[in-house]
Amino acid sequence: MDAEVALLAQSAGTTLVALMATDAWHHVRDGITQLWRRTQPERADTVAAELEAGREDVLAAAAVDDQETLDELRLQWQGMVRRLLVARPAAVEELRALLDRLDPDGSAARRITQHATASGQARVYQAGRDQHITER
Repeated sequence: MDAEVALLAQSAGTTLVALMATDAWHHVRDGITQLWRRTQPERADTVAAELEAGREDVLAAAAVDDQETLDELRLQWQGMVRRLLVARPAAVEELRALLDRLDPDGSAARRITQHATASGQARVYQAGRDQHITER
């Protein structure tokens, strides 16, 4: 798979999920649905329904700060977009233009946060072996 396609799909998944919880939602839904109608019309209605369901999931997850669900949704849309771009390479430029219209400064794609806690201890799994490591 082309690295450019993978990166664009990742950006699209992140941007779509971030914008689903904003006032830009209708533009997101309409733009993505139109993209699918032009490139894979047989899947457009399914994608539209998945956008609606995805938005409900995003709103519910955002309300309780459920980052795991938001990450899963980003990955889901990343995969859907990647598969579209692999099947229809001509859609790359159209998707890029759509993302530029929806998120011109790229701020939605930068809203990702990661949570990590350092405990001083870790477990390393390698080739079926479980090792306990204590930081000193």
